[in-house]
Amino acid sequence: MKKTAVTVLLVCLFACSPQDMQNVLNSIPSSTALSNEEVVSGLKEALRLGTERSVEKSSLVDGFWNDARIRIPFPAEAIKVKNTLTDLGIKKPVEDFEHALNRAAEEATKEAVPVFVDAITNMSIQDGFNLLRGGENAATNFLREKTSETLRAKFTPVVEKATQQVALTSYWTPVANAYNTASLLTGGKAVDPDLNAYVTTKAMDGLFLLLADEEKKIRQDPAARATALLQKVFAQQ
Repeated sequence: MKKTAVTVLLVCLFACSPQDMQNVLNSIPSSTALSNEEVVSGLKEALRLGTERSVEKSSLVDGFWNDARIRIPFPAEAIKVKNTLTDLGIKKPVEDFEHALNRAAEEATKEAVPVFVDAITNMSIQDGFNLLRGGENAATNFLREKTSETLRAKFTPVVEKATQQVALTSYWTPVANAYNTASLLTGGKAVDPDLNAYVTTKAMDGLFLLLADEEKKIRQDPAARATALLQKVFAQQ
């Protein structure tokens, strides 16, 4: 086999175009075939690295607020509160509350790495090759599908701590009170959303979106493959 390969390469060197040469090189069996265990380890390594990078971005000051893709908006179930106050020209309390929502998510993600890494480490993957060749964010989607419930349970107390740290409810109270005052004549009443659950969901959504971006980079850009294992696994996807 080695003799045949060498002969073909010598012939191509003198007679083939560069594209033909590449086609021949691609047709020669690799001597570094991957095992499923290596692929699984590579996928987990990619998710771990992607998580660290995603958390680094989102946990910066205004990491959520300044990224339109992951910025947390006013809770949909309380949107009538925002609309009523905005129509009355009462904007500052609304803006402060929305900013506090994003600050809570930002604080929570600072402690997200061990939560996600634990889920990634214990994630069961039977066929790594399907995920390796399954698309630009296949591993991220798999992680989300298999671990969201567990992640939510672990992440919720982290978010609760963060909402207390940024005094999120204290920003909601003046908004709710202002809405109640403005709606007295109509008998309206401010809704009371579960802010911890809302921030938890949106923070996880934001992290998974950023993680998908990082996975895509690792798949497409060799420079993003920071370890020998990533270089080996994703070079052969």
